[in-house]
Amino acid sequence: MTRLTRAVRGLVTALAAVLAVTASSATARAETGPRAPKDFVALRTVDPTILQEMRYFTPHNFVGERIDGYEQPICILTRPAAEALHRAQLKLLRRGYTLKVYDCYRPQRAVNHFVRWAEDLDDQAMKGEFYPNVDKTRLFEDGYIAEKSGHSRGSTTDLTIVKLPARPTRPYHPGQPLVPCYAPKDQRFPDNSVDMGTGFDCFDPLAHTLDPRVQGEQRANRLLLKSTLEGLGFVNLAEEWWHYTYKPEPYPDTYFDFPVSRKSLAGRR
Repeated sequence: MTRLTRAVRGLVTALAAVLAVTASSATARAETGPRAPKDFVALRTVDPTILQEMRYFTPHNFVGERIDGYEQPICILTRPAAEALHRAQLKLLRRGYTLKVYDCYRPQRAVNHFVRWAEDLDDQAMKGEFYPNVDKTRLFEDGYIAEKSGHSRGSTTDLTIVKLPARPTRPYHPGQPLVPCYAPKDQRFPDNSVDMGTGFDCFDPLAHTLDPRVQGEQRANRLLLKSTLEGLGFVNLAEEWWHYTYKPEPYPDTYFDFPVSRKSLAGRR
């Protein structure tokens, strides 16, 4: 074998090794995908008593289908937010109530799904329940849909209060008749939560936390949730009675995109 032949063969072998390593790395990235930072946790590991009804894992939401990025029906939050919810839960349990979360960390790909849906003006399948009085052309202008969400930073949650003992909520069946989210509680889609005056994700001014038209028991229920959470570091979004963000946020300027799944938290308890 000549020196030239040996040199060429050596170059080919080296190039093959580089390509194999590159392919292996790409495969590993494809298999694992983005992971959550170490201080993100599954809420159930911090407080297993808080109920979870993860709406975006189901078709019972304003889009009408499971949302991108929700691979399992679990609540993921930064640890400080989860521990603050645990403290709130202890206060409510003593009064005969429990928290129930509808949404927690939300990946950017889910927000992108909302944006695509909002731009498709022909898709109004869920209008009758979630936005009966809102023209879909105004969803961005009125602030119901945005290209970024605080949920993607990991310390925001959508939640409510349930009177104990908690009764099960019947499942939603796609295609069933829709009732406006602001209808009386005994008429709108059943929810085992206390009466907050509207259902979750109701695109309507009646969902504003302190809307003056919401009085009596409904207002008292909203104020119970508000006072409990705000006393522990949460801040309410005034336009949504269910929306709270724990402050200070560990990641105030970072919008994550790892999937909602246990594998995103792999290796952590």
